[in-house]
Amino acid sequence: MIPFLSLKDINQQRSEEILDVVKQVVESGWYLHGKFTKQFEFNYSNYIGVKHTIGVANGLDALRLILRAYIEMGIMNVGDEIIVPANTYIASVLAITENHLNPVFVEPDPHTFQIDSSKIEQAIGSKTKAIMIVHLYGRCAYNNAIGEICKRYNLKLIEDNAQAHGCLFEGRKTGSLGDAAGHSFYPGKNLGALGDAGAITTDNDKLAHVISSIANYGSSVKYVCDFKGLNSRLDEIQAAILDIKLKYLDQEIVARRDVAKRYMHEIKNDKIFIPALNDWKSHVFHLFPVLVEQRNQFQQYLTDNEIQTLIHYPIPPHKQKCYAEYAHLSFPITERIHDQELSLPMSPTLKDEEITKIIEVINKW
Repeated sequence: MIPFLSLKDINQQRSEEILDVVKQVVESGWYLHGKFTKQFEFNYSNYIGVKHTIGVANGLDALRLILRAYIEMGIMNVGDEIIVPANTYIASVLAITENHLNPVFVEPDPHTFQIDSSKIEQAIGSKTKAIMIVHLYGRCAYNNAIGEICKRYNLKLIEDNAQAHGCLFEGRKTGSLGDAAGHSFYPGKNLGALGDAGAITTDNDKLAHVISSIANYGSSVKYVCDFKGLNSRLDEIQAAILDIKLKYLDQEIVARRDVAKRYMHEIKNDKIFIPALNDWKSHVFHLFPVLVEQRNQFQQYLTDNEIQTLIHYPIPPHKQKCYAEYAHLSFPITERIHDQELSLPMSPTLKDEEITKIIEVINKW
């Protein structure tokens, strides 16, 4: 079976360095808020191009903490609205509702699967305080029109950068384009830890301070709590591992793009819709999504031919049981994507012969 993504193969490439640094952490006797976390935060800030990186427990916490900090700072209030793509992974929406804010869904562009900037302005109301863009599948969702809308209406721009580490927009990395960004280092991400991990990036000094405090029980001075905080920390082992893997991220992005180029140039089956792409730097191919009307049959066909695929994601947020209050809403583009999307194997360790087989099998369907 050709795996969708072999984490074992990916991490095996760096195994000696990973095992060595884990040993260093264990022998240091210091496991939280230590030198390895500070080192990763410094290096990741330089990589993204921001002043501050705050390591946290996971990507959902990263988004939750950004919104919570804005509430504590008086910039947002309970009941305010956050514009978010309708076809995002549910974590983006959970971060909004967890803070007693209201998501306002906007359809994606059917050609890119990213939020349709031409539909954002009509979704803005008197309670709108931010636009949360999601760089879904590893593709940059930002454009200059979104930036201009934020300026015109005085809206915060929050990036969900969970899937797009290293992605570029006009020479700037995603995670540095807005007021703040949440990052996930879940093991399957392009920059993946060996467990849960996340981070927030921002250039705003006050926001960074408030986020850091809230994530540490609401405290910036031990036992002195300014906020009703929570415990969301990036541990030393995961930080040390991420710092090693960060050195190889751009190299692995190149490998992912090489896989994507073969898919885009060699798949010749008119039953398979592949999103168009003009700027290769604007996509890091965390996933390679295609649309197929007979998705279930197609997926079974690939399985029968020893090719593993995954669906991202079968149910859109507004159709989830937990969000029954939004079930009456209709988003036909989103619903089509969720009904037809299938992700092909995508990994920097895919072998040429494996890619060739995948393409040949798809073209025969």
